[in-house]
Amino acid sequence: MLTVTPIQAFVDNYIWVISLPTSPLVYVVDPGDADVVIHYLQTHQLTLAGILITHHHHDHTGGIKRLIEYSTTMLDIFGPSRENIAHINQPITDQKQILLPALGVTASIFYLPGHTLGHIAYHIQDELFCGDTLFSGGCGRLFEGSASQLYHSLQCLANLDPKTRVYCAHEYTLSNLKFAMDVEPNNPDLAHYHAHCHRIRANDQATLPSSIEIEQDINPFLRCHKLEVITSVNQHFNQDSSDVITTFGLLRQWKDKA
Repeated sequence: MLTVTPIQAFVDNYIWVISLPTSPLVYVVDPGDADVVIHYLQTHQLTLAGILITHHHHDHTGGIKRLIEYSTTMLDIFGPSRENIAHINQPITDQKQILLPALGVTASIFYLPGHTLGHIAYHIQDELFCGDTLFSGGCGRLFEGSASQLYHSLQCLANLDPKTRVYCAHEYTLSNLKFAMDVEPNNPDLAHYHAHCHRIRANDQATLPSSIEIEQDINPFLRCHKLEVITSVNQHFNQDSSDVITTFGLLRQWKDKA
């Protein structure tokens, strides 16, 4: 059974540590800050075996070089080959799965253009490490891809087993839920989850992981087919459209300015 632990970095990033209770070897996901990772490894007497990168943004990759220098053995550094990321030695181009030998598990790879064109996610057992594609209550900005690309990327994740745990890279949940409640004010699941996350953050705890099941119930970017979401978008933009991609793209524009 895998253990997944967050390391807080910068203002709101999470670097995820993937481990087994029986081994000191670990992988980390998107280490933008090497110092906090090294501190965690030393404190818990762990050894870094490898790094999983979802996309090229510096707050996800900035610690790679320093972690290579810190490590006494060669690290397996996985990342999307379609993006310009230094130090990747296990490039992922079209593989459906990769092996993480230090843990004896395989990771399924999802190709998720939208936030960036080469963005990928890692699905390991029941855990999804999705970088900046899917957030709890939200999704990533469209920096490189199209609304259609990001919509279909999110639908790919939404079709996973509902119990899949979602480990995204930022603590954006309360901000996302505030916007979601403007879009879907009559969603009781959303209201309940908003109150729940407020209590968690009041104790300085992470709202993550979420789950696919939760996101299907509360995340407006996975609910663009729902009448209330469509109606809210149409009213906000003074238009009349039921096209799901149009609704998604305008919803993302609305969130960008919220």
